[in-house]
Amino acid sequence: MSNNMDLGYEMFCYQCEQTANGKGCTRLGVCGKTPEIANLQDLLIFQLKGISCYGKVLIEKGQHIDKDIVRFVENCLFTTLTNVNFDADVHVSLLRESQQIKEKLREVVGEIKNHTLHATYNLPETKSEMLKDAPLAGIMYEKSLDPDIRSLRQTIVYGLKGISAYGHQTRELGYFSDQVDDFYITALEATTDDSLTVEELIRMTMRTGENALEVMKKLDEANTETYGNPSPHKVDVHIKKGPFIIVSGHDLKDLEMLLEQSKGKGINVYTHGEMLPCHGYDGLKKYPHLIGNFGGAWQDQQKQFDNIPGCILMTTNCLMRPRDSYKDRIYSTNVVGWEGVKHIGKKENGDKDFSEIIQQAIELGGFKEDVEPHEILVGFGHHATLSYADKIVEAVKSGKVRHFFLIGGCDGARPGRNYYTEFAENVPKDCIIMTLACGKYRFNKLEFGDIDGLPRLLDIGQCNDVYSAICIAVALADAFDTDVNGLPLSLIVSWYEQKAVADLLALLSLGIKNIYLGPTLPAFLSPNVLQYLSETFGLRPISNAEDDLKTCLKQNV
Repeated sequence: MSNNMDLGYEMFCYQCEQTANGKGCTRLGVCGKTPEIANLQDLLIFQLKGISCYGKVLIEKGQHIDKDIVRFVENCLFTTLTNVNFDADVHVSLLRESQQIKEKLREVVGEIKNHTLHATYNLPETKSEMLKDAPLAGIMYEKSLDPDIRSLRQTIVYGLKGISAYGHQTRELGYFSDQVDDFYITALEATTDDSLTVEELIRMTMRTGENALEVMKKLDEANTETYGNPSPHKVDVHIKKGPFIIVSGHDLKDLEMLLEQSKGKGINVYTHGEMLPCHGYDGLKKYPHLIGNFGGAWQDQQKQFDNIPGCILMTTNCLMRPRDSYKDRIYSTNVVGWEGVKHIGKKENGDKDFSEIIQQAIELGGFKEDVEPHEILVGFGHHATLSYADKIVEAVKSGKVRHFFLIGGCDGARPGRNYYTEFAENVPKDCIIMTLACGKYRFNKLEFGDIDGLPRLLDIGQCNDVYSAICIAVALADAFDTDVNGLPLSLIVSWYEQKAVADLLALLSLGIKNIYLGPTLPAFLSPNVLQYLSETFGLRPISNAEDDLKTCLKQNV
């Protein structure tokens, strides 16, 4: 049997921007993922595809997939997203459950036309046996597969992983989209269908973008109906005296539960990474002990968490290998996990008990003194930004605002990301910068000033708030009687993991062109697929900040 070992490596993963040598991690994931975890994750995705082969039949009969199955598929996709879960026992448990679900669907559906191994395969019982079988689920297992077919299949899977992260957040607040739930199944099944052509897989890739947009729209609805529309709010990025808990990740519901359980106990709560935008929501900033934001983007966590006298709660990705200096005070929840890290699960009623992390934070004592405050401004979602629409339109018509730049996306540790800092610093003073996701930490503490009372730096929110950016762009396009591509707007996007893939596909599905993407282009895009994206959408790699900035500004000439 051909397998990963025959190809000369123990694993193969190229789903993130930092993959080894820009080609693929083969011995150990740059993220910290071991070959064991990588192979279990490959097998888990393989099993999800098998489940979907049966689920697709039900959808074709006009049925929606059982929501418990959808939740399982969504959680598994999210579990395999970069920097989420590194615990082998969790993966083995999910794999066993996947086989149970597959067998139940076999009984319900009966014989199916798609006799792919994904559907007919039966998972063995032990982890060691699973790992022996795992190579058949590897990305490069079918060595003779058309590289463009492989590329598009992987792009769809990575887009689904990004969608699953947003879908998970949405579902935690009691919201979901039937369209997206069915699409998980339809799209996963499509990646097993050898009859589909490159052209048909391109259409499925664009549908992945459409569903990424749909899930972001639903998440925006869930967040704003639960916590109110974000509004501009100043956030202190320096520390305060006293016990504290740092909340990282993306999940607003977890932050709310922790704030509610810790109120009145003398604990300061800081956001971290992608949680920074939470300060813009009335439903969260009403808690006075949500006092500020700690640190910067995810890739600095090992240094910034080192020996801190407080606790950390990881609600979603991005989790890095915890150092021994704080492994005893970091907690995970939801699908996040690392072997040996304390996990806070759900109770039967859906609540979580954060008493242990609260008590430990009190015992650790926290910071000994305050640091002089330094505030930054957040909260410019589409509702808040469009309240300035008339003023923005007038500023453009009068020549006071020349151009808009969306500079943001996933941050990462790879050299070359200083490009985004340099770009932001060199944006002319008659231009406005919109930013979102953790890429903002490259420049969000700099002073940009304003244009006639309009802040030159507008923090739109988390990575899923690409939806907000789209709403803003569409509204401005309508005001100027053009389309988004006709606006004086340039998108300078950084990517790291699969939520960024979903975001990019969402933008492309809308026909948005001339996006600058970096620091490097995805390794999973074959030369022909990359050429298609370049010719159809003008997708281009970043070069250097000075030259790219000049090219963008030529739009106005």
